[in-house]
Amino acid sequence: MAQAKKTTKKAPKPKKTASKSEDFAVIDTGGKQYVVREGQTLKIEKLEVNAGEKMAFDKVLLLVKGGEVSIGTPFITGAKVEADITEQGRHKKILVVKYKQKSRYFKRNGHRQPFTEVKVTSI
Repeated sequence: MAQAKKTTKKAPKPKKTASKSEDFAVIDTGGKQYVVREGQTLKIEKLEVNAGEKMAFDKVLLLVKGGEVSIGTPFITGAKVEADITEQGRHKKILVVKYKQKSRYFKRNGHRQPFTEVKVTSI
C-alpha cells in the first residue's frame, strides 16, 4: 500500500513592531540616497572634510523614530543626521577595457573612486 505524504504548513511569522533599534533615516548626499542607522559605518562619495571632524547631514528624506514615520517634501525641516568622519580614501582599482575585434582596437584604463567613510552618531 502506498502511504500518503503528510504536508506541514509553517505558521506565519508575527509582524514586528517598530522599536528603538529599528530607528533609521534616509539621507541624500553626493547625488545618492543612503539608509542610515545609529552606529553604522558607511562609505559615501568624497566630501571636502578632514578625518576626525564631525559633520551633520541636513538633507533627510525619511525619518523613522520610535515607530513614527516622517516623510519630507522633499526634505524634512529641522531633521539632521550627525556623523564622525573616520577616513578619506580610495576604493580598489577597477579596470575599464574597450575592445573591438578585427580592427586592432584595444584600450585599457584603471580607475580608483575616492570615498569618505563616516560613522553615524545620532539621528
